[in-house]
Amino acid sequence: MLHYWQREIENLKKLILSLGAIVEEQIQRSMLSLERRDTELADEVVARDREVDSLEILIEEECLKILALYQPVAKELRFVIAVLKMNNDLERMGDLAANIAKRARYLSKKEKLDLITDFRGASEKVQIMVKKSLDALVNTDVALAREVLAADDEVDDLTKQMLKRTMNAIEKDPKHTKEYFSIRSISKNLERIADSATNIAEDVVYLCSGEIIRHQSEDFNPEDTPEKA
Repeated sequence: MLHYWQREIENLKKLILSLGAIVEEQIQRSMLSLERRDTELADEVVARDREVDSLEILIEEECLKILALYQPVAKELRFVIAVLKMNNDLERMGDLAANIAKRARYLSKKEKLDLITDFRGASEKVQIMVKKSLDALVNTDVALAREVLAADDEVDDLTKQMLKRTMNAIEKDPKHTKEYFSIRSISKNLERIADSATNIAEDVVYLCSGEIIRHQSEDFNPEDTPEKA
């Protein structure tokens, strides 16, 4: 029974990492399609979202099968629960990447706006957050997961700055209001991707320690984290 259980867990780990790799690429390509005004690349991102959805369903089915057949406990149970939650966040990231690609496709057909270049800083930080959250999962690295948590505030600040710049641009150039609202939408999607990466990092902490850190107050002390189970 132990042999079969280990094989199921390894397969589940491979599946969630495969989904993570695809989603990471989707985010990167969606932002690239925006920067390059590449409609074909944007279309590819939108089309590939179906692959993300299919893999998300497969992973959920595998998790439910493991829970039914093996009835795991302790750390093994935490792993399956964490994967179920991560699976949902990764699928959501895929949807957000597709949304960005759709906006990029729309903007590519309009007059080029300088404000688009302002996404580079936020885009790089968000992609680093996603990569680190997945690396934290692979290596069960709580310290790396906490780096992701800390970076979320930076992305929130950049999003607020982009909102101000967008509103100022609309006041100065109202004829491009629709385009600026598309830019605002992309900024909001990036922020939500960062939120999902934060969720994954929180799930890594849960997986490693059994500690649930969502909704904790700002005065939480990381030194109080329990040791690994």
